[in-house]
Formats: sequence, structure tokens, C-alpha cells
Amino acid sequence: MVTKKLRYIVFLVITVAVICGIAFGQSSTAGPSTGFPPLDQWRSAVIAGDAATLKSLYSTDPAAQIQTNGGTTGVDADINFWLGLKPRSMKLEIVRLKEKPGAESVIFKAEVQTGLPNGQTVNVTNAQGWRKQGEQWRIVGAERTDAPHLTQPSDMKKNIYPTDADAHAEIKEAEEKAAAGHKRVLLVFGANWCYDCHVLDLAFHRPDFAAVMAGYEVVHVDIGDDGKKNADVASEFQTPLDKGIPALAVVESDGKLVVSQKNGEFEDARSLTPEALLEFLNKWKPEPR
Repeated sequence: MVTKKLRYIVFLVITVAVICGIAFGQSSTAGPSTGFPPLDQWRSAVIAGDAATLKSLYSTDPAAQIQTNGGTTGVDADINFWLGLKPRSMKLEIVRLKEKPGAESVIFKAEVQTGLPNGQTVNVTNAQGWRKQGEQWRIVGAERTDAPHLTQPSDMKKNIYPTDADAHAEIKEAEEKAAAGHKRVLLVFGANWCYDCHVLDLAFHRPDFAAVMAGYEVVHVDIGDDGKKNADVASEFQTPLDKGIPALAVVESDGKLVVSQKNGEFEDARSLTPEALLEFLNKWKPEPR
């Protein structure tokens, strides 16, 4: 009788330990809460390989718009990408979580420990737009960058575009410095709310960019929260902003326009390579004396 009772107690202890171990393992695999429960649910579905739940988190009306690495794809392709990694764990680093009534915008960096044969770790930058449809939160848009080549910012706190800056005065000052130093002026149209502007700023400060950046006086031109600030400057230097930001223009020290981007060439800076940026900067740097 004692033996049976002892076995039963051992059985209960082992059972509880296993259950707790499983629960702990799931929590550890999923990681801490992101602060936005629907995103936590999305991550859990990815890790669990639950295609049905994952698909239910994407809007069908309107259909979710998915961009990947500068191109456009569909929801199924996005789901297949995440499930295809066979993730064992997924660490999410929230770069920005912005809330509006009935909507959430989140940018995060994902570090995925895959279950692929080589067990590789995959880094992904993802920007998701969520909307509350009835009682259910769903993704209405996402922009995913797989294994980005440029350093991705961990936050967007740097004040690259001060609201009180006088663009006209800064450009004039930059032209004077450029004339004295045999340089050109690099105008970078953007805004603090623009993730790709922060990516580009980090790239400009790379050690391997120092030599080419030495040929420019850089002026950050703020387009404001509404995208209309300093519109006269953008017009003067023939830099249309409706294709996205950041957008660049190169100007001589006398104010003459050398070249301007007109087709959103760098608006997806997060997916660019260092070589692509260096090609532009080297092409338009001042000629040696």
C-alpha cells in the first residue's frame, strides 16, 4: 500500500514537473511580452507552426499589403517565409510601437533561431500595421527586410531632423563651408518618424564611409509630420517627395544642383547594401583638385 502511494506521489511530482517544464519552455521560446498582445499571438503562432491561426491574423478585407526586400508579395508568401524558418525561438526587439485609435504601428527586429539543418540564426526587420476589425486585431500591411545588410537602429530617438532648424540658413552655411573646403553639399530630405532615414544616418557614420563622406557637407531637411514642411526647398532642388524618403540631392557650393533623386531610390534604405550607397556617394563627390 505504501509502495503504491509512494509511486502515485512520484507520478504526480513528475507530471507536474513535466507540465511546468513545457510551460516554461514555451515561455522561454516565445520570449517576453512585446507590449502588444496581438503581436505576441502572431509570434506564438509562428513558433508553433500554426498556419491557420497565423493566417487569421492577416486582414482579408481589405487584403493585407505585404512588401519584402523592396518588392511586393502576398500574405501566403509572408506566412510561408516565417513558417519555413521552423523557428525554435524568436527574440523581438521593439524599435517603435505607435498607437492610434483602432490601429497600431510596430517596427521590430527579429532574431530567429531556426530549426533548419544548419541551425542558423536569421535576422529580420519587420514593420507591421495593425487594425482592429470588430473584436479582432489584424495585420493590414507589413514591410519585411530579410537579413539586412545595413545596421538597423534599435530605436528612433535620435533627433536627426530638429523641428526648429532653419533649412535655408543651414544650406547657406553648408555652401560656404563647401566652398572653403572644396566639397559639395548633400541634402537629405526626411523626418524623425521615418525609419529608413535613421538607417541611412547610421550608414553615413560607418567607418568605411568616412573617406567619401568627407567630400560632403550634409544638411538634413525636415519634411515635418505632414510631409509638407520645406516643400519650397524640395521644389528648388527638384526633389519630389511623393516617391518616399529619405531622398537626396547633391548641390555645388554655389547652389547649383548637381543631381537629385526623383524615384525614391533610397526610400527603402533598410534593404539597401553598403555598396549601393557608396556607389551614389562616390559618383557625385567633388572631383579631385
